[in-house]
Amino acid sequence: MPKINPCLWFDTEAEEAMSHYVGIFPNSKILNVTRYPEGGMGEPGKAMLVEAELDGQKFSGLNGGPQFPHSEAVSFVIPCADQGEVDYYWERLTDGGQPVQCGWLKDRFGVSWQVVPVELHALLADPKTAERASAVMLSQVKLDIDAIKAAVG
Repeated sequence: MPKINPCLWFDTEAEEAMSHYVGIFPNSKILNVTRYPEGGMGEPGKAMLVEAELDGQKFSGLNGGPQFPHSEAVSFVIPCADQGEVDYYWERLTDGGQPVQCGWLKDRFGVSWQVVPVELHALLADPKTAERASAVMLSQVKLDIDAIKAAVG
């Protein structure tokens, strides 16, 4: 059965972005770079399509021009086992990017990510803790799972 693989549209920085992500996520590598040929739609020799594996998930980056910028309508969720993982991904993905709210950020390429401790889902799903957990989460930028757990008791 085929797997679904995201393809991110970039103006000109697909190769830089995919290399950046490979440096952040474990078990990652560039799989292939297809370059624009002479007489093609892009600058000859520049990356057209960059295929990479990011921690076992195939991603592609396409240099297609400026007409389709990234937006928050699509984001990638990173489920983190603990606060150390939250801090690790947050620090690397906000480098040159911008923190947003509730664990969301935009990286230096404009791609949106959600850096979320896996424990948060259970706290938000439990009617006994959901309201307090949600209130604390909504007040945070980078999520702090210890502060959220302290608020719910």
